[in-house]
Amino acid sequence: MRFVSLPFLFTISALSALVVFAAGIAVLDTAVAASAEKGKAAFVQHGCWQCHDFAGEGSIATSNGRVIARTALPLEAFTGFVRMSNGQMPPYRPTVLSDEELGDIYAYLQSLPEPKAPSDIPLLNSNVRSR
Repeated sequence: MRFVSLPFLFTISALSALVVFAAGIAVLDTAVAASAEKGKAAFVQHGCWQCHDFAGEGSIATSNGRVIARTALPLEAFTGFVRMSNGQMPPYRPTVLSDEELGDIYAYLQSLPEPKAPSDIPLLNSNVRSR
């Protein structure tokens, strides 16, 4: 039986950590390079607003009403969903929506302001009822 030396295992572990770190930097570079302004244009151009409105609201048909603005999903998960969606929302393959455009759309959605709390909406808090 042959044993692997400790320095060899340390080298392999260090190389693995370096690869993971480099992959993280590449993702970070994509997120930093993304443009919310370009993302809004792509959101409009590709028709995303038709179901999600300009405020990144959830679609009852595609996301059971879950809001997509300021999503907690990391870019990779968001991209995976958009690329492989098998529900009511059609999948947007790279030939239709480039990785750069998708990163920009993600930046746009992340840049949208927090929605108002129901307590801050006067109409919801007035004692006036319609008949």
